[in-house]
Amino acid sequence: MLAAGFVFVIYDGTKSIADKGFYFTNVETIWAWLHQDSLQALRPAIQSHVAFLWDPIVTSILGSPASLVLGIIGAALILLGRKKKPLIGYARS
Repeated sequence: MLAAGFVFVIYDGTKSIADKGFYFTNVETIWAWLHQDSLQALRPAIQSHVAFLWDPIVTSILGSPASLVLGIIGAALILLGRKKKPLIGYARS
């Protein structure tokens, strides 16, 4: 995930430099490139179960820069997957 986020930083950066403006690829665009049908099925699935999450949260995530979202997910996965530090001293109960 971190590598994919870095790829989109480079992609958006080169596009911004070439066009002399600021561009970023959002999550919705990438999801549409990868699998359009699942993106279209997302809205009815979320609105049927937890309708209050669609407008403030999911639309914000879909409109966010892909590099940021992938970086956050990658960092969270690294933190969740790391080994616990061994306890020392009297903390071993």
